[in-house]
Amino acid sequence: MFLELIGVIFAGFAVAGVVMLINKLTGGRLPRWTAPVGAGLGMIIATIANEYSWYQRTSGVLPEGLVVAETVEHSSFYRPWTLAAPYINRFAAVDTASVQTHIERPGQRMADIYFFGRWAPVNELTVVADCNTDQSALLSGNPEFGDDGTIDGLNWARTESDDAIMAVLCEGHPA
Repeated sequence: MFLELIGVIFAGFAVAGVVMLINKLTGGRLPRWTAPVGAGLGMIIATIANEYSWYQRTSGVLPEGLVVAETVEHSSFYRPWTLAAPYINRFAAVDTASVQTHIERPGQRMADIYFFGRWAPVNELTVVADCNTDQSALLSGNPEFGDDGTIDGLNWARTESDDAIMAVLCEGHPA
């Protein structure tokens, strides 16, 4: 966040400098207000560029094994350009390297899910997915793991057929 702020301020100074150079080359014909207005516009454009490029920058440096499963687009009235072209401000990634199964329950998969948000810390949850019944549960509290692969103490919830996280977790599982 701090580096983005420095970048935005630098963009403002750079655009103001270009406007002042143009003013000097034209013999001082530009009004005096063009440099501060140019600086402000440069800062706004740099901020918008940072907002729209955040997802590509963040997802592009994810470690191997982290697969983006779902993205959330955002728009708001106080950013009118986002009404025409929403930007991605959150996404969820499945750590496919952390997927665990039990030999007696190959349809159940347990994995870590990471939730990334613009201006928010990364959150991690462990999820258990049952690919046979289209159910999932958060691994929280004190679940008990049985020798046969059962997990007691989970609150199972039915998932939609198009759930992106379940699709990544159950990839390759026979339907």
